[in-house]
Amino acid sequence: MILLTGSNGFLGRVIYEHFKYTHSVITLSRTNADIEVDLSQQVPILGDESYEMIIHCAGKAHLVPKTEVEKQLFYLVNTQGTKNLLRAIDLQSIKPKYFVLISTVAVYGLDVGIDLDENNPLKAQEPYGHSKVLVEQEVIKWGKKNNVCISILRLPLVVGENPPGNLGSMQKSIQKGYYLSIKKGAVQKSMVLAKDVAYAVEQVAIVGGIYNLTDRYHPTFQELEKAISMRFNKRTPLRIPYWFAYFIALLGDFINIFIGKKFPLDSNTLRKITNPLTFSDSKAQKAFGWAPRKVLDFYK
Repeated sequence: MILLTGSNGFLGRVIYEHFKYTHSVITLSRTNADIEVDLSQQVPILGDESYEMIIHCAGKAHLVPKTEVEKQLFYLVNTQGTKNLLRAIDLQSIKPKYFVLISTVAVYGLDVGIDLDENNPLKAQEPYGHSKVLVEQEVIKWGKKNNVCISILRLPLVVGENPPGNLGSMQKSIQKGYYLSIKKGAVQKSMVLAKDVAYAVEQVAIVGGIYNLTDRYHPTFQELEKAISMRFNKRTPLRIPYWFAYFIALLGDFINIFIGKKFPLDSNTLRKITNPLTFSDSKAQKAFGWAPRKVLDFYK
């Protein structure tokens, strides 16, 4: 039996679909789940069920915090939420054999880099990445104490149907015809398919360890823009020079701060689009035969 947290989220739904026909899956989420609980506020009651595997997918992401309250929400949802889950498992008489944590490459705290592996130090300072660093530490410590096999998957941009965050905004703006491509955006970015992550969860659980996952091709944003455009039968987005994008991003910063709405292009998004950031998944390939598909093929 599997306990899956965050089952209503973008990736959680994909993982649930992968396992539901071959395993008995108990879902845990705030609403519409077998166990309905807010992990950031409560220690869940897991009952007398014996879980062979815990897949911890719940968490807060896809938000650039503007206030101290928003910053603390990352720690409350991600870090405290994980502590509450572990406390609930501690109350059970039989511990799981395997615990798979869905983490992020944001733990490295880097905006620029090529072929970064798992040995890079965890330097995240912003709330999302730093809260995930604390989550990893808690889970590793708990696993050693309880003799549970711990697997941690550090993910880059995750691609699938109806994605959240910046990818979702890109896709919607391309579909509506107002997306602008930046000429300096021809730099590689690590990405991975959500469905491939679900396969990896099953493979990595019995192995244990910490792994980056990518599609190993690392497409550029311009390749991604073109693929999305072709899928939705839209024209290739108009390309603009970097200096023009820079001024639009400054306008986006102003709108984000003073109006409170997320503008499609701000300085943070511009920096991500125009700086290369790729990760090595060679460790996963050697450990459990990680064989991903190209993200671009998903859009064909």
